[in-house]
Amino acid sequence: MVGLSDDPGAAAKKGFTPAMAAAGARRLSELHGMPMDTSERPRMAATLPACRAVVAVRLNEPAGRDWEMFRRLQMRGFAGALLDDPDTIAAAAVDLGIDPEELAQWSAAPETEQALQEDLDATRHPTAAALALRARLAKWEGGWRYTCPSYEIVRAGDGAQMSVPGFQPLRAYEVAIANLAPELERREDPESVEEVLQWAGEPLATAEVAEVMGGMELNEARELLGRVAVQQHVGFDGFWTLGRPGDAPGELARAGVPALASR
Repeated sequence: MVGLSDDPGAAAKKGFTPAMAAAGARRLSELHGMPMDTSERPRMAATLPACRAVVAVRLNEPAGRDWEMFRRLQMRGFAGALLDDPDTIAAAAVDLGIDPEELAQWSAAPETEQALQEDLDATRHPTAAALALRARLAKWEGGWRYTCPSYEIVRAGDGAQMSVPGFQPLRAYEVAIANLAPELERREDPESVEEVLQWAGEPLATAEVAEVMGGMELNEARELLGRVAVQQHVGFDGFWTLGRPGDAPGELARAGVPALASR
C-alpha cells in the first residue's frame, strides 16, 4: 500500500480540488474504458484508512483476501464513495462476509499499523531496476516512490525478481512472468464472456472482460455480456455479474456488490 495521505485536507493544501479530481476521473475513464463516477465529490478523501483496512485483512484473513478487499474498495471508490468514510470500509467488509466491527478492531491493532508502515517504507524505496524507469515513478520529499499499480514479481526458491513499476500494458506483465517462470503453461483465451465471469468469480467491468477475451472491442463485449449477465451501473458503463438478462439490480447484492451505486 502506497498510502498517499492520512489527511483529507492535504490535497486541498496542494491546490487539488474535487473538481480537478472529477475531471481526472473523466479523463481516466475515457482513456481506459473503466466505469467511474465522474460527479464532483463533496470533498477530497484521505487514502490511508482504506490502505489500513487492506493490511488488516491481509494479517487476519486467509491469503488473497486482502486483494479482494482492495478490489471492493476500488469498486466503491469508482462508484463515488469516499475511501476514508467508515461506512465505505464497512460496506466493503460486508461484501466479503467480514464483520465490520471486527475489521475495525484489526485496523486499530498495533501490528496492523506496523505492517502498514512497512508497506509505506517499501513503496518509497524502489529497486534499482524500477529507478531506471523513473517516468513510471513519482517524486516525494525523500526521493522516488512507486506509482499505482506497480509490481515486484519474485520467484519462489531463488528469489529472482522482476520490477514492473507504474501502469503498464498487460503484455509487460506476461513478459515478466515468462522470464521468471517459463515452465508455466499459459491458458488458452476464453471462448465466451460467460467463461470469463465464471473464472473471475467477481463483478468485472466491460473493459476487463474485453481484455481477457484477447482485446475484444468494448461494444462487442458489452453486447455479449448483456445476453448472459446483469450490470450494476457505474459512470458510463458498469460492473457485470452472471445472471439472467432482465434481472433486477438487486441480484447483484447476492453476488457481493450490495448498494454499490447508492453511496
